[in-house]
Amino acid sequence: MILKPRLEDARNIGYYLGKVIIGLGLTMCIPVLIGLVCRESNPVYDFVIAAEAALILGLTLKTVCQSDKELTWMQGMIVVSLSWIAAMVLGAIPFYLSGHWRSYLDACFDAMSGFATTGLVLVGDLDHLSYTHNFWRHLTMFIGGQGIVVVALSFFIKGASGAFKMYVGEAREERILPNVVHTSRFIWLVSLVYLVIGTGALAFIARAGGMRLGRALFHGACVFMAAFDTGGFCPQSQSILYYHSFAFEIATIVIMILGALNFKLHYHIWTGNRKEIFRNIETATFFITVLSTFLVTSVSLAQTGIYKGAVVLFRKGFYQLISGHTGTGFQTIHPEQFAREWNNLAVVGVLCGMALGGAVCSTTGAIKMLRLGILSKAMVQDIKRIILPERAIVVKKFHHIRDTFLQDSHVRPALLITLAYLFLYGAGALIGMFFGYPFLNALFESTSAAANVGLSCGITSAAMPALLKVTYIIQMWAGRLEFMSVFTLIGFLVAAIKGK
Repeated sequence: MILKPRLEDARNIGYYLGKVIIGLGLTMCIPVLIGLVCRESNPVYDFVIAAEAALILGLTLKTVCQSDKELTWMQGMIVVSLSWIAAMVLGAIPFYLSGHWRSYLDACFDAMSGFATTGLVLVGDLDHLSYTHNFWRHLTMFIGGQGIVVVALSFFIKGASGAFKMYVGEAREERILPNVVHTSRFIWLVSLVYLVIGTGALAFIARAGGMRLGRALFHGACVFMAAFDTGGFCPQSQSILYYHSFAFEIATIVIMILGALNFKLHYHIWTGNRKEIFRNIETATFFITVLSTFLVTSVSLAQTGIYKGAVVLFRKGFYQLISGHTGTGFQTIHPEQFAREWNNLAVVGVLCGMALGGAVCSTTGAIKMLRLGILSKAMVQDIKRIILPERAIVVKKFHHIRDTFLQDSHVRPALLITLAYLFLYGAGALIGMFFGYPFLNALFESTSAAANVGLSCGITSAAMPALLKVTYIIQMWAGRLEFMSVFTLIGFLVAAIKGK
């Protein structure tokens, strides 16, 4: 028998959801300041309206659902899944009011793409979008990359007893420090320090390329937020191709790789344990998969002969590959070139990189390197058990911050999440094919959405069917949260309807 959720469950969920929404409303004050500095009055009004809507909703939920109860695992997961939907709905308000999006659905698509650090876009006339709205696009990625709930834990839910349950619900399995609130603050410390350094480096390169100082700083900050949080939004419609700078491309590659690393690994690097980079199963697996997928991509592109010379192959082939593998989505080619110029095998190489992703507890999406490394070691372990004598004892270890004996408790969740991602990739591809797109293109776009990448082969546009937009929104949401909190919300809704 399915038990119907209690009123206490709804009150607890509403109370903490209200706190998260209040935090979101306060972050909308940042683009208001940008608009005031840039003297953009209409965009300022857009964000004042959106911030008021968020604060009114958040305060109402917090007041009506006042609770001092500890969050259960179920409640924490539901708060997380609903927080991301609320962020999409509220974050889309200033987008829609700007007039650069055809419909509110399109605005919601870009808001989810931003918060989920995907990078697929439906915005119209991006090159003439206000500084205020453009900054908000990239700020959503900075918030979403660290985690909407991490923002709340860092600043608005101090010492919450259910903090860890919300933290885990946002697809973060590891605590860097003993206290999860301190962990959230460390994640922000890392991000803000890199923000200052990365913005300065990118602005310097842009300024050296002839861009005026104020614009260079704006582009540097926006591109850094999208690169470190492996998002892929760019201030201009041509993405990184707009800058026509090899130095800019190298800088973004470094930032993308930093964003794809585990925040726990960043902690060990900052505290002097740099050997962990070479010993960790995630970085080793990442190195192997990048080499493997680039080998496939480069050999295939060499056969086509479209890129002459190693430097051009690196700037066009490797850049797209590392952008996809880190889950960023920056492009130095036009989306249509994937379908028109690249051969199928080269596209498959990038597609595999997108499907695999970066590290756990990072800003990337997709299957993740830790899971791939664990599954690989489990396969080797099982093969050894078959071929070695029955009396032989097979023990397998992996190193992830510390040496750990491989057990079924590691393999089972890794396999389940991997299968869930593969199903999500395939389901989106089938829906894309239903609307008449070729299989490889549909699979490429579906994987890009579900793995929170943002590379496009030309399918994603404001003219695509509304059902496909909704499909990609669901994929971005489920892929970013890695399913468990989404499944919990679905179960809660089913219980609310059918429970007794």
